[in-house]
Parts: sequence; C-alpha cells; structure tokens
Amino acid sequence: YIDIDRGRKREGCAEPIRVLVTGAAGQIAYSLLYSIAKGDVFGKDQPIILILLDIPPMLPVLDGVVMELQDCALPLLREVIPTDKVEVGFKDLDAAILVGSMPRKEGMERKDLLKANVAIFKTQGAALDKYAKKTVKVLVVGNPANTNCLIASKSAPSIPKENFSCLTRLDHNRACSQVAMRCSVSADNVKNVIIWGNHSSTQYPDVHHAKVNLHGSEVAAYEAVKDDNWLRGDFISTVQQRGAAVIKARKLSSAMSAAKAICDHMRDIWFGTKEGEFLSMGVYAAGNSYGIPDDLIYSFPVQIKNKTWKIVDGLPINDFSRAKMDATASELVEERDTALDFLSQ
Repeated sequence: YIDIDRGRKREGCAEPIRVLVTGAAGQIAYSLLYSIAKGDVFGKDQPIILILLDIPPMLPVLDGVVMELQDCALPLLREVIPTDKVEVGFKDLDAAILVGSMPRKEGMERKDLLKANVAIFKTQGAALDKYAKKTVKVLVVGNPANTNCLIASKSAPSIPKENFSCLTRLDHNRACSQVAMRCSVSADNVKNVIIWGNHSSTQYPDVHHAKVNLHGSEVAAYEAVKDDNWLRGDFISTVQQRGAAVIKARKLSSAMSAAKAICDHMRDIWFGTKEGEFLSMGVYAAGNSYGIPDDLIYSFPVQIKNKTWKIVDGLPINDFSRAKMDATASELVEERDTALDFLSQ
C-alpha cells in the first residue's frame, strides 16, 4: 500500500500544463487532440489542461469534441475549456498550437489569403503577448505557416522570437518515408533529411546529408537509393506536391499525417533530439550560416536541447541545393513584404 501511495504522491507532483489548440473544431484538431490528451506529446506523467479555441459558429461542434474527450476517460486530461474568446484561450499558456487559419477558397488570390491571415495572426500574436506565459512555445500550422508565424511573433514582442516555430515536420516525414520505401526499410531507418525554406511547393527536400540504416550499417542516402535522377527529380516533386495529391484523392486536406507531424514537432521541443540527429522546423533565420535573409521564418535542420533549438551549421551545400534554397527564400521574402504591408495598414 505504501508504494501505491508513494506513486500517487509522485504523480501528484506534476502541475498541469496549459495547452491551446486553435481551429479546434476542424479536422486536423480532431486527429490531434486525443494524442495530446493521452500523453503522447508532453509525456506520460504530465497532466494537461486543454484549451480549445475556434470561431463562434463552430462552438456547437466544439461541444461535441469536448464530449468525446470526456468520453475517452483519459487520466492525464484534467480539464477541457472550449472558447471563442482570446482572453480565455491564451491565458497562462505553456504551449500554443495554432492550427486555425483562413483556408484558400476557389478563385482566391494568394494576396487576399495573406491579408486575411495577417489579421488573424496579428490578433493571436497580440493575445499571446498579453495573456500567455513568456516561456510559451508556439507552433504555427495554419497556412501560409511560415509567414503567419512571422506575423504572430512580430505581434508578440515580449515573447522571445526563438519560442515561435512553424510546421515543416509533415514535409520532413513525407521525405523520410519516400526514401524508406525506395530502400525497402521502415521510416525509422532514415535520418537527417532536411526541408529547407517555405512550407509550400517551393520547399526543398534535401537528402545530401541523410543516412539510411541498411542491414545495421549507416549508408549515405544517395548511396542507399542508387538513383540520383529520382532523388533530384521525382522525389523532390513528390514531397513538394504531396499535400495537393492528398486533397485530389481524399477531397480533404491531410489531417491524420498533419496531426502526427504536430505531435512529433512538439514532443521534440519538449524532450529534445537524439545525439547526432537533426530535424526540420521553420524557425527564425537570424544569424544562420547559410546566407538566408535574417528576418524570415525559414525551415532549417535543427537540434533541440532543454526546449531550445539550434540551427545545424556548416553543412556543405552544393550548387544544386544552393539554387533551390535561394528560390524558396525569395518566395518567403516576397510573402513577408506583402504581409508586412498589410500589418502596417
């Protein structure tokens, strides 16, 4: 009996963390919330208060999601708070996963999409600044994710820029999986692929530094795949266009795989990366050694320790890679400049 009591006391030690998911009535959130509440992301002994934010018309749907979370009877889930108010949603947060954004509608200009999202992420950045903990870790998923992340960060001047990141882990996982299938190994046998740049079709999936574990020994990806044309051609375009391919097939955008990538991204921020391994995430570019303009959120290879990321510096970049890294950077510069015009209006 003493042991059980001790266990209980020990479990009672961990204070619940407050985790916000926006766009909480949407389909990515529907795939995501169970994994967070179950302990797959922040740890098996970390109690959670889950805050679900969405727009007023979605509140009835949100009530259904709350019922289902209650019905999962999850021991770590201490409280679920559905809301449409930023002062409730952003209060004292430890983690914010910003999934909600204005989706692109048919016939909509990219500029109009940017304008709508600048308004959303300006509001959410300001709410983070005003209500959240200064240590909050913010992950932006809603597209255009890199630029939305930059706007949120600029609208939250009191929160360190390093606390903001955007999701390119889905692209990273797609690239890993493509290489793994090509080599007939499971995906955990592929490491150190890189997604450079924007979470858009200009992103550059790079396997020049990737390793594949073949029969117990680590081999460079180019050597393992033995098909340079594929790696420089169809592999890249498959990863770049994968989101569109899923929409074409499912008539809905990637949700299960996006939710899994969000979990991977946040778990790695919380618990760090393995020795000798790096991952892709969109982070603040200032001070990078790859000649990428400073004032961007750009996807780099990163390593994480003590909840702090560091760009992996000094990887050799060939001319092929250089051109693709610069192309995605110039798209981001253009997006940023358009967005900052809207921000200042």
